[in-house]
Amino acid sequence: MALTKIQIVEAIQESLNYSKNESTRVVEKLLDIIKENISSGEDVLISGFGKFCVNEKQERKGRNPATDEEMILDKRKVVTFKCSSKLRDKVNN
Repeated sequence: MALTKIQIVEAIQESLNYSKNESTRVVEKLLDIIKENISSGEDVLISGFGKFCVNEKQERKGRNPATDEEMILDKRKVVTFKCSSKLRDKVNN
């Protein structure tokens, strides 16, 4: 099962003795900062955790798998995540 935002709020609440409202505000603000930077095209680097990168995909040929119809897919931006070596080591141990 995936870790949810509510579980993160509860973990902050327990470990820092914040109220639920304070913990929720901290998590929401952190996510807002990350979203604002990513949506403006900037990368977000969190040392010891990883880097969220905005990459631009060029226009390309594709096909509709249901109809086999060929089509041109518009260029678009995608967000990728590359974990830090510290996180990778922790996952693999």
